[in-house]
Amino acid sequence: MTHTTARLSMQWKVWAALALLMILSGCATLQGGGASAPEKTLKKSDTGPLPSDFGDIRLPRALKPVKDQTFFMNTGDFSAGVISLRGRVDGHSLVTFFESQMQKDNWRIVGFFKSLRSLMMFYKENRWCVISITEKDFFTYVEIWVAPTLHPLDAGLIN
Repeated sequence: MTHTTARLSMQWKVWAALALLMILSGCATLQGGGASAPEKTLKKSDTGPLPSDFGDIRLPRALKPVKDQTFFMNTGDFSAGVISLRGRVDGHSLVTFFESQMQKDNWRIVGFFKSLRSLMMFYKENRWCVISITEKDFFTYVEIWVAPTLHPLDAGLIN
């Protein structure tokens, strides 16, 4: 294949891809016979963090539950389990979110690792919370583990 033929073949592929993209984006905007749907106005309650089954742990709205990897146990006023979530969110922004929200809900940070896989450990009264944040190609995955403590800790150990 000559250089000119290879160049024409590449140009044809680019044009075909652009045409396909335009067709697909045009179909997406033609819902309802061309009439655009009214924009949903956000209420103040639609913009803040979401409560979780644990009650005192808030979740970012950009994350969606992974139901087959989530389990929750509640015995009256005590809860434990794992919440698994995923979303197209930057891992660093999630670390910042959880640092802020957990402090607001009276959790104390015990330690953390920050990288492509971040791990945050929190303590509150008679429970531990471990938050794992893992960035992958298409999604960022979050696991929130909450478990009871077996023995009360020496207060000097956490302060």
